[in-house]
Amino acid sequence: MVKIELKNSSKSKILIRAANWVGDAIMTTPVLRAVRKNYPDVHITILAKPWVAPVFYNNPNIDEILIYQDIDRHKKGIGTFRLIMDLREHKFDLAVLMQNAFEAALITFMAKIPERLGYNTDARGLLLNRCIKLDKALKKGHLIDYYRGIIKGCGLKDDGRELDLLPDLKERELACNILKENNISLSEPVIGINPGATGGTAKRWFPDRFAETAKRLSDAFGVKIVIFGGPDDEKLGDYILKKSGEKCVNLAGKTTLRQAFALIEKCSLFITNDSGLMHAAAALNINQIAIIGPTDFIATPPSNQNSKVLRVPVSCSPCKNSECPTDHSCMYKITTDMVFNEGIKMYNQI
Repeated sequence: MVKIELKNSSKSKILIRAANWVGDAIMTTPVLRAVRKNYPDVHITILAKPWVAPVFYNNPNIDEILIYQDIDRHKKGIGTFRLIMDLREHKFDLAVLMQNAFEAALITFMAKIPERLGYNTDARGLLLNRCIKLDKALKKGHLIDYYRGIIKGCGLKDDGRELDLLPDLKERELACNILKENNISLSEPVIGINPGATGGTAKRWFPDRFAETAKRLSDAFGVKIVIFGGPDDEKLGDYILKKSGEKCVNLAGKTTLRQAFALIEKCSLFITNDSGLMHAAAALNINQIAIIGPTDFIATPPSNQNSKVLRVPVSCSPCKNSECPTDHSCMYKITTDMVFNEGIKMYNQI
């Protein structure tokens, strides 16, 4: 077993290299908590890309967030050397790599961080002097447990699977105001849908079916349905709004990521594709229906018990393709009746 030689002291410094996607970053939060549990006095810094950094705001297990400015200051090439020099200035004692990329190990090696911990993937063995052999069972399991394996592999105490995502008071107040401005009362069920997903269209259930489901749920509960999504989903949201007969409020592209988190926290039911917001809802312990087609339903389903994964097994799934090369049957076979009926059932159990 790899052993970490680091004293629990306020003079010690740990760098944690964040994953590059929102959902993955959320699934690493048990590792942050475990690191803090093992080293309560150490200064813990997380290095994250700009779009991922909001996941870690208000997290009590880290002391500082460094932004990996990969489109300007730290852009690949000379910017990589700037990042290396920036990290050297902090004089970290230990780097914990959530990323499996060769680059992540190389950067911490060149930044002269004495102890570098991570999995022995991507030919990184010579760069990581605290190198964890990847257990085959973890590779086939949930990504949360995969990340936790890094902690367990070096003999540190684990702290469970619970995810941490913590909107602050101002964000919660703003979420209430946004709902109020759109004539959505917290005294009624707040139902959200997330029709988008990054990385191509294969992970997306059909917009017409989201619209039909939204209309039926709106009629059933007498409320408007909140559409979530990023800037790239605004037109998609407008389409669903129109197609549903104006039964929705389209907030896609109109909120920050942190505001979206706080709004999800207000939901009684959240219906989503496999996405970062799906894992946000899991972290916030929201009742949700996750529509999963081509992605790995074992590695990345929502982790909270009050989530329902809807999928129909087909021979080509999980293919993990960004675009479907055939008939998209994994999504086509998930009907609006299936999603609507599950939504009614889940809500009645609240």
